[in-house]
Amino acid sequence: MLHLRLLVPADRTDEVVRAVESTVGTTHLAVVPGAARDPHGDLILCDVAREAGDELIGVLCGLGIDESGSISVEDVHLSLSKRGEAAEEAAPGEGADAVLWEHLEEVTHEESTLSVTYLAFLTLATMIAACGVVLDNAILIVGAMAVGPEFGPLAGICTALVQRAPRLAWRSLVAVLVGFAVAMALTTVFGLAMDGFGLFSESMLEADRPNTSFIWNPDLFSLVVAALAGAAGMLSLTSAKSGALVGVAISVTTVPAAANAAVALGYGDFGQVWGSTGQLLLNLAGIVAAGTLTLLAQKAFWAVTRPRRARTAADGAAQR
Repeated sequence: MLHLRLLVPADRTDEVVRAVESTVGTTHLAVVPGAARDPHGDLILCDVAREAGDELIGVLCGLGIDESGSISVEDVHLSLSKRGEAAEEAAPGEGADAVLWEHLEEVTHEESTLSVTYLAFLTLATMIAACGVVLDNAILIVGAMAVGPEFGPLAGICTALVQRAPRLAWRSLVAVLVGFAVAMALTTVFGLAMDGFGLFSESMLEADRPNTSFIWNPDLFSLVVAALAGAAGMLSLTSAKSGALVGVAISVTTVPAAANAAVALGYGDFGQVWGSTGQLLLNLAGIVAAGTLTLLAQKAFWAVTRPRRARTAADGAAQR
């Protein structure tokens, strides 16, 4: 269930209440007249099944409540109510399959903003991966993959393409390109510094590295893994499965490829630079393509099944 807290101008309260009551899957409606002070108006509280949440939020935004008042949405982790159970049963579809587009746009907007924290995480992840590729240490590679924050802006690009949001697309693209450029530049300096301290050497980079040689040898298998990871990542975001997103983060070699390219650049090994860069671009393209197709499939699925299930629920209610 989702809990909605609405601040509504007093002259729009009846209209909003009718919208809530007419949405299948809503319950626990409460109206507190005059409770809101900034902005001035009424407070409306209600619960809605997750699968009906996007529809209701869309209606409220269509009424302009997001501009004249406010719409706050919270996940309800525990709700002990027969009415709540009835609302979830009446709502069309399954909550685990539902996509809250407003929530997805907000999350990807936040995750795709080029910030100092984002650059710091990406740079640290790339430096950890640099240690992993030079030492041929798979554990460090996995750790770097988990630390890297690059899936956020990649998801932002996917969302922007589906929702036709050019500003989000541009912001996300800038975060990806500038983020990796900065991280790779600093990692190149880091690699040279490590060489100065005798911790890195060109011979270590050129040696046989059976655990990490795949990083600069892109192939079709790399694209397949990236596509699978992109689809899984978008599903984890839309269904709020944050645990699954960790698995996605350690399944693609974006950060390790950037790290290998940065270290190889410091030693002038352009063969590995181009191979690693190809691996990086292949993974980025695969994630974006698969993530976008996943969102399009979810959007089409709900467009077809929601009206059908709503009619089924209405017919069942009429028969009862």
